[in-house]
Amino acid sequence: MGGRKRALLVGINYPGTKAELKGCHNDVDRMHRCLVDRFGFDEEDIRVLSDKDRSRPQPTGANIRRALARLVADARPGDFLFFHYSGHGTRLPAETGQHDDTGYDECIVPSDMNLITDQDFRELVQKVPDGCLFTIVSDSCHSGGLLDSAKEQIGNSTRQNKTQSREPEERPDSGSGSGFRSFLKETVRDVFESEGIRIPHSRHGHSQHGGDDQDEAYEQPSGDGRIKNRSLPLSTLIEMLKEQTGKDDIDVGSIRMTLFNIFGDDASPKIKKFMKVMLGKFHQGQTGEHGGGGGVMGMVGALAQEFLKAKLEGNEEEAFKPALEQEVHSVDEVYAGTKAWAPNNGILISGCQTNQTSADATTPKGVSFGALSNAIQTILADKHGKVTNKDLVMKAREMLSKQGYTQQPGLYCSDEHVHVAFIC
Repeated sequence: MGGRKRALLVGINYPGTKAELKGCHNDVDRMHRCLVDRFGFDEEDIRVLSDKDRSRPQPTGANIRRALARLVADARPGDFLFFHYSGHGTRLPAETGQHDDTGYDECIVPSDMNLITDQDFRELVQKVPDGCLFTIVSDSCHSGGLLDSAKEQIGNSTRQNKTQSREPEERPDSGSGSGFRSFLKETVRDVFESEGIRIPHSRHGHSQHGGDDQDEAYEQPSGDGRIKNRSLPLSTLIEMLKEQTGKDDIDVGSIRMTLFNIFGDDASPKIKKFMKVMLGKFHQGQTGEHGGGGGVMGMVGALAQEFLKAKLEGNEEEAFKPALEQEVHSVDEVYAGTKAWAPNNGILISGCQTNQTSADATTPKGVSFGALSNAIQTILADKHGKVTNKDLVMKAREMLSKQGYTQQPGLYCSDEHVHVAFIC
């Protein structure tokens, strides 16, 4: 245990917004105490980003990215790095308009909506030096694929991702928007089922307008306390981006472009690469030319073209500089859910599978927490000796099932790290 131990803890409750949660600050406070008391971290080596105190640096996309980059950049062989995230997760559907781009980008949702994608995490973990271990706990929705391409040791997100691609007639680039409706129906169903609420299939996703009732609090299966989920529906993300920008023309097809427009160089690297590809397609006159969906078509096409035209009226080089500086070798690099080789030094413990939601629970006494975060603290408190990554996830699964939750935590890492002690 000779290496330095360093951590970044992020807890976002989104106070005063439609996305408001209750338990994320408490999750971070408890993990902070646990790192010091159980794992021997020094206070000076723990960085906390939370929206609890507005006078302190906020957990924006740029601040989280910078803190993570600093955590990794300073790492040396033998060090132990830890990142805990409690907050919303979301899934962005494909927006290139290419017929074979049918996946989702899994993202965490910073306080300013400047999304951080699964591929961003993969690229970050790739920079971790050999002999240094980076453990990530994500108590958020759809977090089963967050560490893009990591080997799935416990869970079934990889299998689900392979079977969840939309049929060709349900692409989001089709004029009917049926792909968007399909995505919403799936999300609504997942929300109910992950909270243990069983409803007939005929009722799943009956709303075609974004499933706003996902934001409501639901009774726990036992009837004790209240529960929300940590999934930010696309409809709510779009609504919050509209409020932020004052624009009403944001929809599936222009979400990534909107994020680039708002955040520029602070946007996700994958979103900047996406913009470079779309700009190239626009200039080459490919947009909408291919009848089979090879270009940006229908709803997606109109939004994309209007956005690009508006941006091109100004100084193109200046407006698109953060995108143009990106290195992109092929179009499929920016496809939603693109997978590459698995990082060796990263360990992800997720709150649920990619198609599930994680619970944000409040007890009858008013104590709020994330279901996974609470399970981790309970398990560690009950066992003073070594707890391996596998032990922790299996015990968390068993505990959450007994408590009536249907979310299933997952473990994603290389074979050699399955039986390594949690964190250090």
